[in-house]
Amino acid sequence: MPTPVLRRLAALVAPALLIPPLLAGPSVALVADPVPGAAGIGDPYFPLDGNGGIDVRHYDVRVAYDFDSGMLRGHTDVRLEATRSLSSFHLDLLVPVRSVRIDGRPARVERPRPHELKITPRRPLAEGRVVTVEVRYAGRPGPVSYAGESNWLADAEEVVTMNQPHMAPWWFPANDHPLDKATMDVRVTVPRHKQVVSNGTLVDRRVHGARATTHWRSADPMAPYLAFFAAGRYAVARGVHDGLPWYVAVSKELPRPVARRAMRLMKRTPAITEWTETVLGDYPFESTGGLTTSLRPGFALENQTRPTYPVLQTERVVTVVHEIAHQWFGDSVALARWRDIWLNEGAATFMEKLWTEKHGGRDGQDWLVEQRDALVGEPSFWQVQVDDPGPKRIFSTPVYLRGGMALQALRHRIGDDDFRDLLRTWVQDREDGHGTTEEFIALAEDVSGEDLDAFFEAWLRAPRPPAKTAANGF
Repeated sequence: MPTPVLRRLAALVAPALLIPPLLAGPSVALVADPVPGAAGIGDPYFPLDGNGGIDVRHYDVRVAYDFDSGMLRGHTDVRLEATRSLSSFHLDLLVPVRSVRIDGRPARVERPRPHELKITPRRPLAEGRVVTVEVRYAGRPGPVSYAGESNWLADAEEVVTMNQPHMAPWWFPANDHPLDKATMDVRVTVPRHKQVVSNGTLVDRRVHGARATTHWRSADPMAPYLAFFAAGRYAVARGVHDGLPWYVAVSKELPRPVARRAMRLMKRTPAITEWTETVLGDYPFESTGGLTTSLRPGFALENQTRPTYPVLQTERVVTVVHEIAHQWFGDSVALARWRDIWLNEGAATFMEKLWTEKHGGRDGQDWLVEQRDALVGEPSFWQVQVDDPGPKRIFSTPVYLRGGMALQALRHRIGDDDFRDLLRTWVQDREDGHGTTEEFIALAEDVSGEDLDAFFEAWLRAPRPPAKTAANGF
């Protein structure tokens, strides 16, 4: 979604003030028709995620974490634009707030709900105005829950901020929805014997006494839930592969044989990224990599440029393929609405199967037929509407598997050449942006020259297995 166009605001100075317009500064300007910003960005699945009336340009996040107490102390500057005239606006944050300032001036802050900060500036913000909102906060994220989730992942040795669909409010104030991407600087202070890994590029590490601060920078816009940091003791490998910097890390808390196996798998990331480029086109970010944690999240996550993994077996290379595919489908081209998550997970699942096919494994079409036939007797699988599964089913098996099957069927239906053009056009035209199911279907029809409404109805929405016909990709 493009950044809102700035429009000039007329009649800012009241005639009664008798001040020449060129001398009238912001302290005397009047803002036309200011309104409170909404507490949500408008996604029906998660009504409090994100916020209305603002567009974040950059986050400068500075946090310090104490492993013994579980205390997080933070100071984040949020550079944002008012997309309409605002008397107040919201940010998403779950830990206690100490103070808020806007362009250096104190602002009133309230917490109408545990997830929401309502911030009222001393004077309303005019539409198009860009300000820096400085938030200072401190608390223990571990016990905090929101939307039924307790997302803080930590023990006495390691902490990793990873989860989906919400993670940012546990450690920094955010406009927490994929619709509002922003660039980021992340500085994390921990004991000097710990290391810190985050998104993007490592800028520097500065030691001061018993502690050290590590600075990472993400030059490409990122959805807030994809921002992460990990702190612990890590074995690190880094380099440049075909011109692309890479950085991988594995927790030293793992047993040595497990850690060695994990490092071998992480080191395959650059080559897997290069292979994915042959399918989808140029990699969209400034670096690639991954991290294997000793903690037990129960899942891997496609954190931008540096996915995070639990311990994986060597043969689970397809999990790395899945998360690297997300760098295009999910990270560069993000969700416009959470209902469209099949575009992310279906594409990543399909890329797993394409990797297997291209590396001597089962043909993708054979896999499709086998899966369809095996699931004929599972009515609950087909009753999930893949392009609108509901907030409690966004990570259900049909979203991943039926979504991946739909793409393999589409590949067979329109042919390899058109299918490849479709994928590349989708990720290139929407790089750093967003996409919806309707837009994907429209592009598929434009690229192929075919009417695909019935095809997508059968694969995404119909509560029954698709008939084994050529029209359905068989």
